[in-house]
Amino acid sequence: MNGNEFGRLFRVTTYGESHGEAMGCTVSGVPAGVELSEEDIQEDLDRRKPGQSMITTSRGEPDKVAIQSGLQDGYTTGTPVGMVIQNKDARSGKYEPFITAPRPSHGDYTYSAKFGTRNWGGGGRSSARETVNWVAAGGIAKQVLEQSEYDVQIKAHVDQIGDVKAGEVTWEDMLEHTEENEVRCADPEAAEEMRDLADEYQKAGDSIGGAIYFECRGVPRGLGAPRFDSFPARLGQMMYSIPAVNDFEYGIGRDARTATGTEYTEDWEFDENGDPTPVGNDHGGIQGGITTGDPIYGEVTWHPPVSFPKTQKTVDWETGEEKEITVTGRHDPVLPPRAVPVVEALLYCTVLDFMLLGGRINPDRLDDRPGEYDTDYHPSSPQNDPEDADTHARTVDED
Repeated sequence: MNGNEFGRLFRVTTYGESHGEAMGCTVSGVPAGVELSEEDIQEDLDRRKPGQSMITTSRGEPDKVAIQSGLQDGYTTGTPVGMVIQNKDARSGKYEPFITAPRPSHGDYTYSAKFGTRNWGGGGRSSARETVNWVAAGGIAKQVLEQSEYDVQIKAHVDQIGDVKAGEVTWEDMLEHTEENEVRCADPEAAEEMRDLADEYQKAGDSIGGAIYFECRGVPRGLGAPRFDSFPARLGQMMYSIPAVNDFEYGIGRDARTATGTEYTEDWEFDENGDPTPVGNDHGGIQGGITTGDPIYGEVTWHPPVSFPKTQKTVDWETGEEKEITVTGRHDPVLPPRAVPVVEALLYCTVLDFMLLGGRINPDRLDDRPGEYDTDYHPSSPQNDPEDADTHARTVDED
């Protein structure tokens, strides 16, 4: 099975199934000298984990991450960082009716048709449980960027659920209000309406779609390439990898289809540093596939969850019967509230990868001091510490 890795220099390889023993990933290309702990990564995993509210699945997963490689004395060593997140609350029995009778609008049939078999518990490898790995990797990327000389800041919020759309919100609103409510909307009034709407669909045994707005600030100009490695091409690939995403746009997005050339084109002027800068940002911080230094912003749209407790029709290829089924279990009635940290994680990974590719951050070491071995984060020998004389490792000669 291919397609389990993303990134060029900051490379993330993932594994695991929804109801398997564990999820996990290996992150290669992490520069040495980054101060990192499990707590740094756990913060965002806790934002993504199930069971946070009544409008999320009640699956009781603690999503505790264990870092198993790539660290020495609390700093990255430049070697691959391996992480494992155990599955603790898998209940596969509810999925037995769908082993040979695929759930409508899921990946059950296409997966079986491709491989001739599948791990059917909880959707297996095609489950959105896979995003736990991405959030863990994003936690590392976030630490690299925060400890670098660049002031990259990334934030997202739910700007629409069903026909309820958030009003205009500022960057400061997103930072202040997004995490204050269960739907993660930076507009408090709209958040209440969204919450009520999600409740209505959940009580009716149905689901509803929604969207997330994001911004990236402090991304330097000159990242990306004009064609297949353009910034929006790579970003779009990442966003469309999220389960149930139906649409991705940046800048003015789909409104460009009705804009005129004179409306869309933005003149150039000099900024306070004497550098050329566009007047306006309808282009969303990207021109010609390359970042301009302006804020990168856009929107990602989710279709409604297709697991809900209403009767649906399917066919059983093993018995040749047409069947009526009910998808029971623990499912979210709307997806964007838990997807906010997923979007942010993929943005961090994408931005960092481009910054490594563009030479803005040294891919070997964060301090950018090639050849220097005596660093603050290099481990010390216990034999050189008189206070540790009784506990240091014994040598062959001492034996």
